[in-house]
Amino acid sequence: MKKRLLTIVIILLFIIMLCLPKQVLNGATEGLLLWFQIVLPTLLPFMIITNLLISTNAVSYISRFLSPVLRPLFGISSAGCFPVLAGFLCGYPMGAKVTGDMVGTGQISNAEGKYLLSFCNNTSPMFVISYIIIQNLHSEFLAFPSLLILVVSAFLGSLIFRQMYRRQMQQQAGAAYAPSSVGFHFRMLDTSIMNSFEAMVKVGGYIILFSILLELLQNLQIDSMIWNLGILPMIEITNGVPALCDTSVAFPIRYALTMFLAAFGGFCSIGQTQCMVQEADIPILPYIIEKLVIAGITSLIAYVYIIITY
Repeated sequence: MKKRLLTIVIILLFIIMLCLPKQVLNGATEGLLLWFQIVLPTLLPFMIITNLLISTNAVSYISRFLSPVLRPLFGISSAGCFPVLAGFLCGYPMGAKVTGDMVGTGQISNAEGKYLLSFCNNTSPMFVISYIIIQNLHSEFLAFPSLLILVVSAFLGSLIFRQMYRRQMQQQAGAAYAPSSVGFHFRMLDTSIMNSFEAMVKVGGYIILFSILLELLQNLQIDSMIWNLGILPMIEITNGVPALCDTSVAFPIRYALTMFLAAFGGFCSIGQTQCMVQEADIPILPYIIEKLVIAGITSLIAYVYIIITY
């Protein structure tokens, strides 16, 4: 039944795309420019260097440095500290990419990978400050509070999810291992570059497809607050943020909704995340639920904060 329904949906989408070539072209162009001008130069260098760090086991030195703080704070292994760093600083889908790679190389267990993914795959601080706060909300004074709210919400979410994965992590504690350091050679660099380009092409594909989907859905012109403030912005965060910020609703609600989207990341980022962790055998449905929980916590804290200070 599910396969038949999915087949019908794909066929309908194909027919709609044939009937609306202009909208498809506009969506594909916008998605391609977004990927080429912003995502590719922002993420590719970090993907290459993190691949090198993992393949040479240089991450062990970074994890050793971070371990005294992050290990007791999040209840993770020493090796799990690096995905936390990458996920909080580099933005989608770097947290997922690093987590999936480290599960694949055996440096962290599958259970710990699931736990890490639940809270460490986040919107980058630069995107939050420059694009969300300054460019769309036009409130520079909200930059630091917004970042703090996102970090605190992720931490509160980790406290909840830690209880869910604690037993699995204890059972698989002996499955992970710390490989010895490996000397650098150019074949390793070639592999890291090709691996990063493959990942970036996948990310670009998701961005283009979701941009086309968003363009087609916007063409429906449905006059509904749930549609315009709930469904459409959730598809892709870059287009969803200005859609929320330009609405006429009260600023506290606008801010809470925008922070919800910043914490959730949108369904496009869900697709990107799934392609990064599928080889590590990490299911995507629990991740979606966990992101919704953290997004709910984020929007609640954001609303209370803005009501108090606005």
